[in-house]
Amino acid sequence: MSMNRYGAMAMRHWARWLPRQYAAISDTSAFFTTLGEEVAWQIDELADELMDEIGQGESYLAQVGRLFASRVIAEELVLPERVLLDPELAAENDQGDAPPETGERPTVVDREHPSWDEVNAEQHERIHGPATD
Repeated sequence: MSMNRYGAMAMRHWARWLPRQYAAISDTSAFFTTLGEEVAWQIDELADELMDEIGQGESYLAQVGRLFASRVIAEELVLPERVLLDPELAAENDQGDAPPETGERPTVVDREHPSWDEVNAEQHERIHGPATD
């Protein structure tokens, strides 16, 4: 079984921001593959619950919009709990670019920014799924 995008996202995040927890995992590939599958299932279940509120008189486009919105809301609720955990204190102090605090706007990264390649790869993975080797 290959790792889904949630597992890959968690692996990158944990390696960078939770280095002690990441180092304690004996089989990172299996762990993050399983975590990614569990997160995908949890997001699907929550999105389905949110979709149950759709009215019968809605048009097709309104239903598609609600479907998309329910998925985004489910991800926003689940990812911080299971994938994008708060950084370890040591990781925050070691990294030059700590994650934005709640409510802060993220840094704009353009092609000249030193993090462009990393951000571009993450965006590509979000859209197209993880790269297969």
